[in-house]
Amino acid sequence: MFRPALLFLITILACSCTTDSNNTRPATDRAQPFNAISAGQFGLDEAEVAQIRREMQRAVDVGHISGALLWVGNGSGVGLLESVGTQTQDSSTPVTTDSIFRIYSMTKPIISVAAMSLVESGQLGLDDPVSDYLPSFLGLQVIDSATGDIRPANNTMTIRHLLTHQSGIVQQPFAMNTPLGPLYRDSFPDILTRPDPDAVGASFMEAFNTISAQDLAARIGQLPVLFEPGTAWHYGHSTDVLGAVLEVASGQTLDDLLADRIFGPLSMKDTSFWVDEKDASRVAEPIFGPMTDNTRVRGMLAGGHGLNSTAEDYARFALMLLNGGTLDGTHILSASGLDLMREGTLGPGVSRQYFFYGDIGDWGLGFHLQPTTDDPDGPHNFGWRGIGGTLFLVDEENDFYLIYMVQKWGGPDDTPFTNDIAARMVYEAMRN
Repeated sequence: MFRPALLFLITILACSCTTDSNNTRPATDRAQPFNAISAGQFGLDEAEVAQIRREMQRAVDVGHISGALLWVGNGSGVGLLESVGTQTQDSSTPVTTDSIFRIYSMTKPIISVAAMSLVESGQLGLDDPVSDYLPSFLGLQVIDSATGDIRPANNTMTIRHLLTHQSGIVQQPFAMNTPLGPLYRDSFPDILTRPDPDAVGASFMEAFNTISAQDLAARIGQLPVLFEPGTAWHYGHSTDVLGAVLEVASGQTLDDLLADRIFGPLSMKDTSFWVDEKDASRVAEPIFGPMTDNTRVRGMLAGGHGLNSTAEDYARFALMLLNGGTLDGTHILSASGLDLMREGTLGPGVSRQYFFYGDIGDWGLGFHLQPTTDDPDGPHNFGWRGIGGTLFLVDEENDFYLIYMVQKWGGPDDTPFTNDIAARMVYEAMRN
């Protein structure tokens, strides 16, 4: 039985889907547990599914997005798979489960799971100091957000702080109203939010092409943090730094580590930092605003935002999480390790001033935790989203995962269908 969800609690959590034979692989080509099942198994009837699709199509018709895809499934199969529009504004290629999207911050949960995998294998400790792996974080300093004064930190930054976004490391766009923002701007290029070479100039693009995850982490480690580690939540480069830590802890580059521990075991064959030129025709693009050329290999393996993926690949990752850390007999995490990742970390001693959800919900070791009932202490879903419009969530209590894939970068704010609208419509339909 589906448990009611507060609509305002799920405004960024979304996706649903129904099989469209014109836009997706035939169910017979999809191995278990990705075969088609009835949407009714998730409490959605034909009229509700049709309404969701109409709203998706409307976002294409008004010219805000080229196309999008929604997917919901569980261990029994895929109950909803809806795709609308085309991969790019100027192409006739439909969006499918094989279309490649820049998933941006949906990279972070993958990196977090890889980190927990190293914890379980004894190569990493949650309470290890970050400076054990990245010496630039020795002698950590804190900047006063009001005066700009800098002093030695009292707390040691740990791996746990990177996973929980309680490290004090932020990101330039979120810190420009603090004394730390200009230090970030002057110390390294904002490689995520400035992808247009015409706007940033040749010197920026040269830095963009050559800086590595280790370089970025070293530069961040030489800067002060915004607050004492463990005392507040603030979004930023924590997972980029975590990616650099994983390279040192494992002795592998981040792409090789993910291939060995996540992508290979889960058959995520189309998830990578760079798209092979032969697959360039599968890459989805936004109508408004430039996105980085994800076919061009650069030095940065960005643990916070660098991956590209497909709906089917990410569904494998999400289903593994729904299954408690395994998929098709392949073990990624222990159930107890995943449970630890799903425990809230925003206790009374942690400021929520910068937390995206205010007083609602919590944050685990790499996932949002948002309530799915009127009880704030009751069941919650977990997952995360990307700045390009993508989103996933896993709802263990109600036994489903959701994937939403789109590419949107700027443009009109009143898009008829977004991940928050998708979430609202899917949860409403399930509840009804």
